[in-house]
Amino acid sequence: MARRLALGLLLLTLIGTAPAAAGDVYQHKQAVEDRIQALHDRIAGARAQEGVLTTKISALNGQIRTLEGQVSNASDRLVALQRDLALHRQKLERLTQLYRLESRRLGFLRAQYQEAVRRLDRRLVAIYEADNPDTVAVLFAATSLSDLVDQLDYLNKIGSEDQRIANEVDSAKKAMAAARARTRETRAGVAAETHTIAVRTSEQRAVHDRLLASQQALVSTRAHERQSLASAKESEREYLNEANGLAQVSAQLTAQIQAAQARSAASGSSTGSGVSSSGLIWPVQGPITSPFGMRWGRMHEGIDIGVPYGTPIHAAAAGTVIYAGWMSGYGNLTVIDHGHGLATAYGHQSALAAGNGATVSQGQVIGYVGCTGHCFGPHLHFEVRVNGTPVDPLGYL
Repeated sequence: MARRLALGLLLLTLIGTAPAAAGDVYQHKQAVEDRIQALHDRIAGARAQEGVLTTKISALNGQIRTLEGQVSNASDRLVALQRDLALHRQKLERLTQLYRLESRRLGFLRAQYQEAVRRLDRRLVAIYEADNPDTVAVLFAATSLSDLVDQLDYLNKIGSEDQRIANEVDSAKKAMAAARARTRETRAGVAAETHTIAVRTSEQRAVHDRLLASQQALVSTRAHERQSLASAKESEREYLNEANGLAQVSAQLTAQIQAAQARSAASGSSTGSGVSSSGLIWPVQGPITSPFGMRWGRMHEGIDIGVPYGTPIHAAAAGTVIYAGWMSGYGNLTVIDHGHGLATAYGHQSALAAGNGATVSQGQVIGYVGCTGHCFGPHLHFEVRVNGTPVDPLGYL
């Protein structure tokens, strides 16, 4: 938002200002072009970051989909194990209750058997005593032979019945003991199965929880990357909007340069055609240390000629000095209008030898090589501009 506001203010300033001097126009245009190049570098960086983030998000999506499938399978297995575990625990609980019931029943039958055995013992003793010599007392007590037989037969029947009861109780006791033993064995087997299923359920739950935690971590990472991608796209949109606005400013500056050159031509202040029959001459003699074109991510709009500090700089062609002074980046700068839309610029000078508005001839000394402005050693930065637009100087030398 701050960049847009600054850009709007710059546009309003440029549009609402009266036609500026040619030197100011060149200065504004250079600043705008530098700003546009910096914005394009930022846009390229933002797009590169978007590509990296998009690739990361795509990879995360694939990993999340894989984990979703694994979590789903783990959930299904966990649900099946939990259901099986619940059934085994219910079965174990029923067997435990049955075992307790059978234990109580066995205890009851044991008590009944002991009571039946005691009763039978008492009955056998009574029968034995009835068959002893004391039987004479029974004989004397009987009123008749039939009464004696009935008493003896009654005693025998009671003894046989007690024996039958004792035998039945003993059989029931043994059957109950066998049933309880089978229940105990079955319960032990079910308990072992329940323990195994419980262990498997616990392990499966741990696997499910680990997969779910990994999935949640990836989802969180993806959300962060998406937020970063959205921020990068928003920055790119802002940079594009600002670059587009600055492009409009650049177009406005170009129009002002053209207007300044048109006024210069109409007033006749330009000297001659501005270009000799052999074209422009080299302002200094030396090797090209940096050519025209892209350099370090931005446009290098001229050529750098390596010569010693203080070397005289000669006008490449006759013309009128339309700017002579300090300009950010260029340091001490001289700009000469040669007419017909052609201009040359000489940057990083240690000292100027021609003032603003001066008429110079081809080969005239206009300054001296230095290292002012953005510079890493003495050299001459030389530009050729056609209608305000920088072109490769080698096409004119």
